Amino acid sequence: TDVETAQQMCDAALAAAADAQIFVGAAAVADYRAARIAEQKIKKNALDSLSLPLARTADILSEVRSRYPNLFMVGFAAETQDLERHARDKLQRKGLDLIAANQVGDGLAFERDDNALQLLWAGGGQRLEHAPKAEIARRLAAVIAERYAQKIRP
Repeated sequence: TDVETAQQMCDAALAAAADAQIFVGAAAVADYRAARIAEQKIKKNALDSLSLPLARTADILSEVRSRYPNLFMVGFAAETQDLERHARDKLQRKGLDLIAANQVGDGLAFERDDNALQLLWAGGGQRLEHAPKAEIARRLAAVIAERYAQKIRP
């Protein structure tokens, strides 16, 4: 589904989640947007700077969780510090079943063909060591399937 704004992404995610058993929130959406959109070009003037007020965008994971409380949900966390602490906090705050967290910055994760993930869930976790991203994706899909099966057949 092609979208251009965070709100459009939220709407599309909510629509897709209606018929889903598993929701994987893998897209990184902006946390803020311009509060006002200028109808015309903003011309240069005598000011050396210009302030741009920002407004929060919808929290897609929270919106989906709120609307579909029984949906198995997976989220992602890209962190520059305190990886496990921040990821566990997000796992709990958003009511996720599983979170895939990775360390970013200093040449990690972005613009690379390999990655590593720390997978966390209530009461447990598992590390996916560095490997090509396609292999990490396969391993992640397997863990999601395993965790989902455990949830529906405890």
